[in-house]
Amino acid sequence: VQLQASGGGSVQAGDSLRLSCVASGRTITTYSMAWFRQTPGKAREFVSCLSPPGGTRNYADSVKGRFTISRDNAKNTVYLQMNSLKPEDAAVYYCAANSGVSGYCSTNNNGYLLWGQGTLVTVSS
Repeated sequence: VQLQASGGGSVQAGDSLRLSCVASGRTITTYSMAWFRQTPGKAREFVSCLSPPGGTRNYADSVKGRFTISRDNAKNTVYLQMNSLKPEDAAVYYCAANSGVSGYCSTNNNGYLLWGQGTLVTVSS
C-alpha cells in the first residue's frame, strides 16, 4: 500500500481545510488509518485515527470537537476535516496505515508501518 496525502495549504485562524490520503496498491478496508503531525524540532504527534472498517475514532485532546476523521472505502481514501484552525495546528501532516483489528486503532506512531509523504498546513493569526 502506498499513501499519498494532499490538501494542505495556508489559511487564516478559524478557517477550515480537508486533508485527503489516497491509498493505492491495496484496499484499506481492513487497515487502521491515522493522521499525525510534526513541527520542526518536535516529535511527531498523534492527531486522529480510525479503525477498520470505520467504527472507532480517536482524537488528540487538542483537536477534539474541531477535527473529524472519516474514510471512503470505495475511494480508498481517508480524510481529515479540520475546522476552526488555530496557529498551533500548523504542522506537516502525515497519514499512516497498518493492517488493523476491527474496532481498534493505535494512537502511537509505532503502531503504523505505512506512511505517506507529508502535507504542509500553515495557519496565520
